[in-house]
Amino acid sequence: MIEEWDLTATNLHRISQRRYEVAVLPTGAIEAHNRHLPEGQDWRHTTYVARTACELAWPQCESVVCLPAIPFGVDCNLLAYPLTIHVSQATLDAMVREVIVSLRRHGIRKVVILNGHGGNDFKPMIRQIQADLDVFVFLCNWWLVGQDRYHDIFALPDDHAGEMETSVAMALYPDLVEPGVAGDGQARPPRFEALRQGWVQTSRDFAKVNDHCAVGDPTQAAAEKGRRYLDLCCGRIASFLVELARSPIDQHFPGTGG
Repeated sequence: MIEEWDLTATNLHRISQRRYEVAVLPTGAIEAHNRHLPEGQDWRHTTYVARTACELAWPQCESVVCLPAIPFGVDCNLLAYPLTIHVSQATLDAMVREVIVSLRRHGIRKVVILNGHGGNDFKPMIRQIQADLDVFVFLCNWWLVGQDRYHDIFALPDDHAGEMETSVAMALYPDLVEPGVAGDGQARPPRFEALRQGWVQTSRDFAKVNDHCAVGDPTQAAAEKGRRYLDLCCGRIASFLVELARSPIDQHFPGTGG
């Protein structure tokens, strides 16, 4: 069966008979994730979430389309680790903008950027393109979708390559996870109290955090935990895609009327 929600699988014959309302563009990164997770972690899990959410949404609306994921992200602060691939935010923004312009030419005005890498920051670009074009762009950092249930599933916090990310990897591609080589994820704390409290922020050079590019303990990770979190997030995203696809664009969109 041809999956018409997958742009890379459908064809001109089928597309010509469809009216797509929502396009989903996954974005990830190629970078170190402790010593035990694949370099393509962000690209792999984000591709899965985007595809699964679109597949779940399709029977309810038949008007969402999943684009192939952009693999490279903003990783200048991880370049100390071998074979990290970095593209600037300006380059990434330009790529995403051109994709959105193409989609608009084909009548799609609702776009969801499904992001899987914390270093990618699309908010300024979204603000600008919505001022320039009659499109509506929504940003979803997928790993945050289930934060209200995080502690029901996981025992430890995860900033990068800890329990949550390792659990997700164990659920999706266990053959690529090597727990025996993982570092402990202990990170040097910030020197300044303002940084520790969070009301001052700066870019984090991961090479100064520890020698294995991780912030979070992976030792309590389990595939079952990863599956629970993935199911929660994919289900919520799918529901949003259905609601977005069904919602008409009027003078108040995306706000309520009246």
